[in-house]
Amino acid sequence: MELCTVITVSDRSAAGLRTDVSGPVLAQALRAGGFEVSVVVVPDGEDSVRNALRAALAAGARLIVTTGGTGVGPRDQTPEGTAAVIDRALPGIAEALRAEGRQHSAHAALSRGLAGVVNPTPTSRGALIVNLPGSPKAAKEGGEVLLPLAGHVLDQLSGGDH
Repeated sequence: MELCTVITVSDRSAAGLRTDVSGPVLAQALRAGGFEVSVVVVPDGEDSVRNALRAALAAGARLIVTTGGTGVGPRDQTPEGTAAVIDRALPGIAEALRAEGRQHSAHAALSRGLAGVVNPTPTSRGALIVNLPGSPKAAKEGGEVLLPLAGHVLDQLSGGDH
């Protein structure tokens, strides 16, 4: 079973002012998909996202899914924190997530979420990182798009054949 970290990015949830709903919704879907999942909550901002991603990688996560911070608000900097960590972008996954989201809400077009991989190293088999919007509904829908792709990406990173 592969290790997955869900990172909820929210100033209010990190401060204890709002209960994190999207992280647990996403975690439930990923567990049902066969992943061992932990959930962490961090404040918005490029540095906190980058640091949380690096901590998840250091802990051995092969799939890291963020929820929140992908919009256009001043503190929505999840994509910037992610860009600093990934080695190669997978724009097709981000496009598929936005396309699915647009079927449910016009606001999905505003998501700036990224998807990409961290290359394998001598001490790591690599990882897939995906940004999802922060609403519980968008997180659930995004998980449904992501699950059929994640296993194949992780297999490819580990040297699997096409």
